[in-house]
Amino acid sequence: MMDPTWSAADEQFRAEVRAWLHDNLRAIDISHFDGPASLAGLHEWERRLRAAQYNAVSWPSQFGGQAYDHLRAMIFGEEYFSANAPRRLNFPALGLLGPTLMAVGTPAQQARWLEPLLEGRIRSCFAMTEPAVASSDATNIETRIERRGDRYVINGQKVWISRIQHSDLMILLARTTPLADVKRKSEGMSIFIVDLKQAIGNGMTVKPIRNMVNHETNEVFFDNLEIPAENLIGEEGKGFKYILDGLNAERVLIAAECIGDGYWFIDRARKYANERVVFGRPIGQNQGVQFPIADAFIELEAANLMRWKACEKIDALQNAGAEANMAKYLAAKASWEAANVCLQTHGGFGFACEYDIERKFRETRLYQVAPVSTNMIFSYVAEHILGLPRSF
Repeated sequence: MMDPTWSAADEQFRAEVRAWLHDNLRAIDISHFDGPASLAGLHEWERRLRAAQYNAVSWPSQFGGQAYDHLRAMIFGEEYFSANAPRRLNFPALGLLGPTLMAVGTPAQQARWLEPLLEGRIRSCFAMTEPAVASSDATNIETRIERRGDRYVINGQKVWISRIQHSDLMILLARTTPLADVKRKSEGMSIFIVDLKQAIGNGMTVKPIRNMVNHETNEVFFDNLEIPAENLIGEEGKGFKYILDGLNAERVLIAAECIGDGYWFIDRARKYANERVVFGRPIGQNQGVQFPIADAFIELEAANLMRWKACEKIDALQNAGAEANMAKYLAAKASWEAANVCLQTHGGFGFACEYDIERKFRETRLYQVAPVSTNMIFSYVAEHILGLPRSF
């Protein structure tokens, strides 16, 4: 999609990213990145990204990043996923640890963790969701952290925590003040860094969860786990605010991923519909095949416009809550519709692993649920934009 607000430098950046992805993806077998045994390949792919300086495109230059705006990050995300590059990565630029440390971390924390994170010597994950409390209801989390001298002691449980198996650090959101003792439910929560190598087996237990997208995710149990007091990030009790500060940017980045996926599905469906001949004619000549592809493309283009609107507001430091939520919803919906069209166009071949459609089909379905569910977006729009009564 061409947008008249793009500069010549933005267009050049897109061309460079596209060319780099084309050249480097030719050197790997994408099928090796689907499954638990793919970590070695993922780490090699991360090394390639770091060498090209694509691992932190939006980090400030004083922390070693490229200092690009969100528009450049959006361009990179869209091109990355439209090229069918490996999804299960630990992008410092897209993760939570780096931006949080840069925003509210102490100089000592920044010196200790930012450079290793940027260079890929350490990787991180994030723990918020709990079995009895969905991530959408995060203010009711029950995992408890208590200060005892120069240590904090953690008790509780988390679920659907991704990337633990190949992470070194975890950002943990938990209650430092009981819910009954705060005026607002969003108060009294704090975020901490947990060193996984020290924690696992010493008060922390990890149980992998098998799932339909073959994605590495886990259930975590804390039983009197002790961590140093200096692992608190920012001020005690303000952790939920720190998390919220990054959610709008995350949702727009997820929208970019979905849009990239959607263009990949549309392109594959278009090519196959032109090449596949049945009854002496390409199947794309049949309106029953071409109309659904055209419909999915129109939906994707509309979602793309909302994505750029949200990105523009974020870069202008304006409140982009409405646009970010709507962009994520529209992009996730459009991507899923494009996935269905692509699979249907390919018929039985869409289920064959060699076409790579079934893997990406499974992956893009996730975004109807996470990182914020469709119903939560409806609720946000109803309350904050339409002025309807709060539903929960």
